[in-house]
Amino acid sequence: MLYALILAGGKGTRLYPLSRSNNPKQFLKVLNEDSFLTNTVKRIEPLVNKENIFVVTNKEYIDKIHEELPQIKKENIFVEPSNKETATCIGLAAAKLSKMDQDAVMIVLPSDHYIEGEKIFTDTIKSGVELAEKKRGLITVGVNPTRPETGYGYIEMGDPVTNNMDTYRVARFTEKPNIEVAKDFILKGTYLWNSGMFIWRADVYLREMQKYLPKMYTSMSEIYKHVGEADEDEVIEREYKVIDGISVDFGIMQKTRKAYVIQSKFQWDDIGSFAALARFIEESKGNRVLGAAYLEESENCTVFGKKNLVIGFGVKDLVIVDAGDVILVMDKEKDQELKHLLNEMKKEKEFEEFL
Repeated sequence: MLYALILAGGKGTRLYPLSRSNNPKQFLKVLNEDSFLTNTVKRIEPLVNKENIFVVTNKEYIDKIHEELPQIKKENIFVEPSNKETATCIGLAAAKLSKMDQDAVMIVLPSDHYIEGEKIFTDTIKSGVELAEKKRGLITVGVNPTRPETGYGYIEMGDPVTNNMDTYRVARFTEKPNIEVAKDFILKGTYLWNSGMFIWRADVYLREMQKYLPKMYTSMSEIYKHVGEADEDEVIEREYKVIDGISVDFGIMQKTRKAYVIQSKFQWDDIGSFAALARFIEESKGNRVLGAAYLEESENCTVFGKKNLVIGFGVKDLVIVDAGDVILVMDKEKDQELKHLLNEMKKEKEFEEFL
């Protein structure tokens, strides 16, 4: 049977201070009246019954998810005791779904993407499901790059899959290249952005984990034995303490020989930074402004106004964000370094209430 797994445990630190530890990116309503999480669920509902839509998150966000997604049953929310990255949370879900259904096919979706062309999206996922069953492989969805992007991972397309010219074996993954390499990838025309969306049978994923992350697999096997038992939560807590977290890209996808990529045709964006969010704000007089702001003799700035009137005079290349209790003023070139800044701020107790 077909299941959707939505990853909703992230902190969204690169959109701070709009995204906070108590209200991270997946719950923000910035593109329309719905949150990123709600949009993700609506997007997959035409393909997967709501009874088969699952969310994996951490303890902090359970109540918010219930509030956002009242149609999702409580038992469909998988809770991690701590954040051990994507290979782990997907593994936890694979173990649980395998116990429920030995033939479970998983559609793994991040909760914070923008997608336009929902019919094409649905058709792409259907194609991926068929391939996952036919080839018993790990399927990822690739996006045609429209610019040299240093914040995304890239997938090189290998040999096409017989009878399906939009599907290829994965030649290699490259994680967040520098600008020159990213430009070269676009010129070659054989590279796609790695969207972070995956499709596979749960048992196939666990077998590949056994090959490439054997210690993690041992923990997942132990969890599998106790799924549905009275001590399930206790076992998950115990095993998570010994797991070394790693992303699914680094831990499995870059190593497996069973990786395939579907070249998608829908419009896609990962709203993972202010540079990404700015692409959805109309340009006016050389700047992009959302909310209360007045800019004079200023260029190439992005302003997110809220409570206060933001005035920019004679400034350029800045991101300015008013989040009410926090105002961020940042050089645009520092967009990918915001997470590091927050890690430094966490060391100072006086800033705790603002994080």
